[in-house]
Amino acid sequence: MATGTRLRPVGDQDVRLRHTVVHGYCRAYRIAGEGPPVVLIHGIGDSSATWAELIPGLARRYTVLAPDLLGHGASDKPRADYSVAAYANGIRDLLGVLGIERATLVGHSLGGGVAMQFAYQFPEHTDRLVLVGTGGVGREVNPVLRAAALPGADLLLATLSWPGMRLSTRLAIELLRLLGTGLGQDAPDLLNLVDALPDATSRNAFIRTLRAVVDWRGQVVTMLDRCYLTQGVPTMLVWGSRDSVVPEVHAHRAHAAMPGSRLEIFEGAGHFPFHADPARFLALVEDFVETTRPADWSAQRWHDLLHTGRSATTAADPDPLYEAVVERELRVESERSAT
Repeated sequence: MATGTRLRPVGDQDVRLRHTVVHGYCRAYRIAGEGPPVVLIHGIGDSSATWAELIPGLARRYTVLAPDLLGHGASDKPRADYSVAAYANGIRDLLGVLGIERATLVGHSLGGGVAMQFAYQFPEHTDRLVLVGTGGVGREVNPVLRAAALPGADLLLATLSWPGMRLSTRLAIELLRLLGTGLGQDAPDLLNLVDALPDATSRNAFIRTLRAVVDWRGQVVTMLDRCYLTQGVPTMLVWGSRDSVVPEVHAHRAHAAMPGSRLEIFEGAGHFPFHADPARFLALVEDFVETTRPADWSAQRWHDLLHTGRSATTAADPDPLYEAVVERELRVESERSAT
């Protein structure tokens, strides 16, 4: 941590929800603090409110931006493209509207996939990556999400708005918590996701987003084929050891495939490690930003990486684990989208 840094107090009023219009759609976001920009990207069905406990702490040193992705929270929910590539474009355009040139991206779950996609599409705007229980590292995903991607799932989701069903859902999630299951670890957050789908517009946006990244067999997008491009981009992976949505094995898979990455496991935490231990998460992000240099992107370096391909990560110092992980995953998942 840098010494002598003046901490700026940030109150709740400084992280209130704001709105702007981008391409004709209302985009909600929270912004606070000053200093190097840090962008917090939430997961599917969630909103910027998921970061509320962390924003004041981070805003003491950084300009913190937490958007509601299109189709989520208080942002508009049009019949639109909800792919990770479209979300990356949306983050780029929001940064442009707000006059932010470069940023450290912190992405959770789907937001981690969006952060990776952003770094792939716009490396010149990326300083660092913090990927939290991120998607796009393997096919495995919780069966509940696979089921929600099936035809007709929108009708089932509609029943969650019925008074009796909402109570039953809360009781079921509470039972999972009492039984000590992985999903039970995230009981409060799961209830928040249920409450975030109060109407047909919200549910349709959720289903369209989910089907862009998950089908009945699991995740349908992968970032493993381009992980070598994170060379020179400081990257930290954060996972809960009891993550039942995206299992911990994905953390080690991504760590092996991303040269120079840092891995932090929150023992006993579920899919929301930054909720399980916000003080530790805050300290990790601050230490990561303060002890690493922003990525030094150049067109020539990007050309060289693309030209050399994945072999560039192992040419000087071969890593059998990296080679085995990436080659196996790409072979098994060769039919998956590489958007």
